Amino acid sequence: MSTEEYLNGQIILIDKPLHWTSFQAVNKMKYALINKVGLPKKFKIGHAGTLDPLASGLLLVCTGKFTKRISELQGQAKEYTGTFFIGATTPSYDLETEIDKTFDTAHIDEVLIHETVKQFLGEIDQKPPVFSAIKKDGIRLYEHARSGETVEIASRKTTIHEFEITRIALPEIDFRVVCSKGTYIRSLAYDFGQRLHSGSHLTALRRTKIGEFNVQNAIDITLFEQSLSL
Repeated sequence: MSTEEYLNGQIILIDKPLHWTSFQAVNKMKYALINKVGLPKKFKIGHAGTLDPLASGLLLVCTGKFTKRISELQGQAKEYTGTFFIGATTPSYDLETEIDKTFDTAHIDEVLIHETVKQFLGEIDQKPPVFSAIKKDGIRLYEHARSGETVEIASRKTTIHEFEITRIALPEIDFRVVCSKGTYIRSLAYDFGQRLHSGSHLTALRRTKIGEFNVQNAIDITLFEQSLSL
């Protein structure tokens, strides 16, 4: 693809690997395009929706004039697959922090799990995790959390369009969820555990779709970089 095509605008589907931040992924692509395609150092590039380091999957990267479409793309429904670990919680609601509490799971069966899923369909109130990048008093929540401060977080409206359980092998439950912009799957894991009268945290997460874009059509960052030198 030529310099002009990238500047006119492209949407590149990247399969972000685990442990990379979305910023790192975009930065890697930016310098590959500068060094191998000859794009100017100040060309526009950005992603349409952050994906946590502990999550893999679809990252939409826009270049050139298509960076104007980022807000539109961010607003589209997203699909995720992943795993809840039932019977324990962590302060971050995922594997970023260690287990802090354990709970009984003897009462949990498949019927209860599937009935609980129904409680989350449609518009719900959700509190973001305390370990998140949202700002409170000008400081990101995870900074408050890491310094041991207790911060009151307001709940927000979000919509769960689809929510299904794809595997039950307690203490693990695999799921697929389609949700609106701004949904925290970590919070969904925590709230799901509470509704089970137990606890839960997220141990795996993969973003599979954003609107009509599918991770099956995405490319690994390293392969993208190698393709530029062909």
